[in-house]
Formats: sequence, C-alpha cells, structure tokens
Amino acid sequence: MKLNYTLQSGNDLLEGQENRPTVILIHGMFGSLSNLGVLARSLVADYRVVSVDLRNHGDSPHELLMDLPSMAADIVELMDDLNLVSASLIGHSLGGKVAMQVALNNPQRVTNLVVIDIAPVTYGARQDAALDGLNLLAKNTIKSRRDADALISEHIAEASVRAFLLKNLARSPEGDFSLKLNLSSINQNYASTLVAAPTGQPYVGPALFLKGEHSAYIQDKHRPIIEQLFPHSQLEIIADTAHWLHAEKPETVNASIRAFIETKTPTKP
Repeated sequence: MKLNYTLQSGNDLLEGQENRPTVILIHGMFGSLSNLGVLARSLVADYRVVSVDLRNHGDSPHELLMDLPSMAADIVELMDDLNLVSASLIGHSLGGKVAMQVALNNPQRVTNLVVIDIAPVTYGARQDAALDGLNLLAKNTIKSRRDADALISEHIAEASVRAFLLKNLARSPEGDFSLKLNLSSINQNYASTLVAAPTGQPYVGPALFLKGEHSAYIQDKHRPIIEQLFPHSQLEIIADTAHWLHAEKPETVNASIRAFIETKTPTKP
C-alpha cells in the first residue's frame, strides 16, 4: 500500500540531503503523521524526517486488512519508493509495534529503533472509550467541531484526548464534518490484530524503549520478552509522564531520542 507521507519540507527527498541519515516517524492508534510533529521539527536540522499516516489513518488509503505484518510491509514499501536502504524507526504505541515488526522481519532496513511506551506483547483492548466516541461521531451529522466535542464528551472526560481524536475530522464540500479514519476496519480488527504482539527473529541492532513513569503499557513482566526480541535494547523511564510522554515532556523525550540516534547512527561520507 502507498502510504501518505511527508518530509519536513515536502514529499520529495530534499536536494543536498542525500547523505543525511533518515528517520521515519510512526504515529499510534487513532493518530496521524502530525502527532509526532514536535519531534520531527527537533530532528529536521540534522536528519531527513519522514512522517507517515498508517493505513486506515489520516490521508492514507483504506483497507480491511489491518495487522502488524501488513502495516510493517507498508513501511518497507515506502522505504523502497524513497530508495532508502535503511532508516531509524521511531514509533509511539501502535506505531511502536509496527516499527518493531519491521525490525523483526527486515532487520537490515532498520539502522536503529526507538519504541515509545509499548511492549512486544498482546494487550487487552484499552481504548474502548475512544473508539466508542469515534463511532458516535460516525453515526451523527456533525456541523461543527464544538458539536463534535460535546458529543464525545459523554464518553471521554479528558479535553486533551478529545482534542487529539477530533484531529481526525475533515470538512466536506457541503460543510459537514466526517472522520478520515476507516472505522469499519478498525472496529473489525481492534480487539484482535491491533492488540497482537509483533513476532519474528530477534533484532540485534540498537533499540531504545521509552516508558512513561505512570504508564502501564511497559511493565516489569515485559522486560524478558523485550530483552529476548531486542537483546541490545535499553529502557529509559521518563519521569512524571504517562502514555503520551512525547506530548507531556517533549523536550526531555526529544533529547533522549536525539542522543540515542546520534550515537547509534553511522555517519555517511
């Protein structure tokens, strides 16, 4: 599948940047390529930064099949289209699982790996309220973002979470709002393939796992499987953060990621 993507300054590899290392940023569930925008801007001075919309998200195509192998294959196809032999992969939540799947299946394409607050395990469904709110939006005629916010507030109390979800709204030529997300596929796969664990041969390249101190997505019991699949990984805990640590403490997270990829990325001549 041909994913929607951007480079920081457009959709073509930038002239004069052919020898700069490339970083690919992969968002999480219900997100889009803009979600890691602060991180992208912090890296663009020294790296070619590719931000992608996963299938069934943002402006990427819709497809019923939605599992980790297919989403990982989409990333590899994008790399092929951009003539990228390898790149640093950075993913948050579901995007972290996709990045791990790429590394486990195609280790030669991954220079190094950064996984933000997710482990290579199967989870129970954890975003029921968000999905309920999005399904409610899909069933109603939405005339304004204010109306949409009021509608989903009965499912989602946190204003920041509602604002994140409402980024998926797009205005039609008639003036109504609809969702960019392919909710049909997400609903069908939500409790099965989208919570599944990435699988494959261990990735022996450098990997950094970032955990929010107050997040339950990476737990002590997950350490053995992380170390089994990513034997050269390191874990860093970001204090006073939860699952959205890159939004809660962007400067700290960005500095940790930059320090890691700077020391783990070979310099091109």
